[in-house]
Amino acid sequence: MALNQDVERGWSDAITQPLIPQVKISDCEEDGAQKKDQGSLWMVLISTCVAVCGSFEFGTCVGYSSPTQSGIRDDLGLSLAEYSVFGSIVTIGAMIGAVTSGRIADIIGRKGAMRMSAVFCIVGWLAIYFSKGAVSLDIGRICTGYGVGIISYVVPVFIAEITPKNLRGALTTINQLLICTGMSVVYIVGTVVTWRALTLIGLIPCIILLLGLFFIPESPRWLAKVGRQKEFQSALRRLRGEDADISEEAAEIQDYIETLQRLPKARIQDLFQRRYAHSVIVGVGLMLFQQLGGINGIQFYASETFVSAGFSSGNVGTIAMGLIQVPITAIGAVLMDKSGRRPLLMMSATGTCLGSLLCGISFYLKSHDLLLGWVPILALTGILVYLGSFSLGMGAVPWVMMSEIFPINIKGIAGSLVTLVTWFGSWAVSYTFNFFTSLSSSGTFFFYSGASLATVLFVVKVVPETKGRTLEEIQISMNTWRGEKRERVENVC
Repeated sequence: MALNQDVERGWSDAITQPLIPQVKISDCEEDGAQKKDQGSLWMVLISTCVAVCGSFEFGTCVGYSSPTQSGIRDDLGLSLAEYSVFGSIVTIGAMIGAVTSGRIADIIGRKGAMRMSAVFCIVGWLAIYFSKGAVSLDIGRICTGYGVGIISYVVPVFIAEITPKNLRGALTTINQLLICTGMSVVYIVGTVVTWRALTLIGLIPCIILLLGLFFIPESPRWLAKVGRQKEFQSALRRLRGEDADISEEAAEIQDYIETLQRLPKARIQDLFQRRYAHSVIVGVGLMLFQQLGGINGIQFYASETFVSAGFSSGNVGTIAMGLIQVPITAIGAVLMDKSGRRPLLMMSATGTCLGSLLCGISFYLKSHDLLLGWVPILALTGILVYLGSFSLGMGAVPWVMMSEIFPINIKGIAGSLVTLVTWFGSWAVSYTFNFFTSLSSSGTFFFYSGASLATVLFVVKVVPETKGRTLEEIQISMNTWRGEKRERVENVC
């Protein structure tokens, strides 16, 4: 059903209006502005630091199965199939969490959703710590997965809603950095402690998150949305400073909420309208190719992959993986607004293609008893090239583009669809990785290399460049079918 002209004007106003606009301060108030910015900055930074404890938890949960595979299998006598279930079932919980996260965050608030996710993660880690067999391990893993599924949605939303416009890009990037940091810490610490002790790395950020939530304000935008006006004013004042003039910002947030409420309620079938086809193809396609490249199989079971390649243990490779992710993710964040989304995606996918190819060649040589001395070196180089390249672009850019390409009236339901596709792909890859490598390790990595090459072609043919364009320009141009409103698109662009 096409939107009428009044609703379209409301949609255009909504997508071009920042969620939390900056308060303008005149030159004559420069000294006071510095104090206001200081007060605002501290509370925003503290709130962000508390929220990204959830991101750190996300990383520890995803990375946990890599350094613990041999320890858990030896101690509890698990078969390869049982451990594959344990490693991959986290994504089942995450799919459920992702589907319900938007509704939960709307009903009990952003802080309430983060608190709920922390409780599920704590229960899950304790179940894993006290496990005596596969059943309790799987229950714990699915609980942590459910908590992570909620976190993956609510943390970036919370940060975006509390942060001033001029800081939003930088602080939102911290979410991805802390995910990588969590994985890196688990990779490194997991080489020197037992699998039971490693669960404490997952428990600590959950406890900090639970305690920290008592000291930070709720999202002002959510408070305004549910009509809690007094708390809305109080939260916004805490974030902007006691002496800040919040009247203009508060009025603009209220106008945004009213515009949003006038838009028609989105339904899942609306995503299949021709006007949204390009956005849905790009959003779903990027997430699908992100997973088909094999990232979760490589991350979940890296330690055993290194052993299979000829290392005496997976510790050296796992530590190297832990050290490489964070700095390269930071470089990718800097390049995103300089080089553009498309070049970064193509460069990243080309690197993952090369890394997978090197790993495939390594295992091919091993299976044919050729150049055996080169097998471990090629495998280590391939995985590090793969992981570094993935961290450069394919890890973060699809999520950034998802936030840019969908109109405000379908963004929630489209985001749920894309997140569901991501976690389903993650489950499929992580569950099948051990089975495929047991059949043919070289063939598995050659398949991932081909998927990465297909990603490059997909970006070249389908994905638009969104750098330097307003949300209105991106969304109107993408959500217009061929020939439909072409004149309007040309005028805007």
